[in-house]
Amino acid sequence: MSDLAALIDIAPFRLGGPAERLRVARAFGQAFETTGFATLVGHGVDETLAGGVYDAVTEFFALPMAAKGAFAAPEKTKGRGYLPIGVESVAATLSGETPPDLCEALVFKSLKRERAGKAENIWPDRPARLSPLVNQWYDSLFELTQTLMRMSALALDLPEDYFASTYEDPSMVLRFVSYPDQETPPRPGQLRYGAHHDYGGLTILRQDNAPGGLQIADRDGTWRDATPVPGSFVINVGDLMSRWTNGRWRSTLHRVINPPRDLTGSTRRLSLVCFTGPNEATEVSCLPGCERADRPAPPPVRAGDYIMAKLTASMDLKPA
Repeated sequence: MSDLAALIDIAPFRLGGPAERLRVARAFGQAFETTGFATLVGHGVDETLAGGVYDAVTEFFALPMAAKGAFAAPEKTKGRGYLPIGVESVAATLSGETPPDLCEALVFKSLKRERAGKAENIWPDRPARLSPLVNQWYDSLFELTQTLMRMSALALDLPEDYFASTYEDPSMVLRFVSYPDQETPPRPGQLRYGAHHDYGGLTILRQDNAPGGLQIADRDGTWRDATPVPGSFVINVGDLMSRWTNGRWRSTLHRVINPPRDLTGSTRRLSLVCFTGPNEATEVSCLPGCERADRPAPPPVRAGDYIMAKLTASMDLKPA
């Protein structure tokens, strides 16, 4: 199956002149109008840092369940801390009751606000290097997010700083997702991550090459692999960005499939995900230039309310 995520080198945008910047931004926007996905290289995020984060998070997920469970959030809608297998089904946001996703996660939100004393995360004490690495990772992806939004503005024929105010203190959630080996067969319809649309602005994903990976649905509903490119990030459009552009940019259905049952050896997979979006108080309504006579714009929504409703739906699961 062929890839749908166009490969784009954004180094000329970061380092080049106006003509190069506009050329990259146009390619970026074209990818989101056609498939909703792009694979980015030349992004400037340090590879050594990425490897360190991957190793530290891997070490956390290798802890016994009792140790990991000590860092779970008490609230039902768990937007922070450790999320064990069985608490979430993202496909439930679209199709109602579905089996839980076969993954566990470690989630950190709003680190910029936490540093100002306005948010509270749950920080594991093992491994000791995890906390400083996560903070460095957040800072690197914050800078990448600013670059992506400048590119987005130019791609949408808006002033380059159009999104600056809503992304000065953006909604940024780091979600480290572990897909363990599947020692028992999945239930019917159960996947590592069920078919869903992301909820927010742009998602930044760093995936490894373990079996059982990301697939994207094309316009005909055919599932196609998103083959990992070393050192890259996969970027995709979420619902809020699609609403902002009145559907000009596609929030595309995607999923993480199970590995084949006949494989020998470990099929464990780890993804480093960053969900980005405007400040939670932002009213998301049709952007200038995205009006269409043949498509009425969706009603305005408050960004934070929209995300919370989706998270709640994904965790409103019936007992197995």
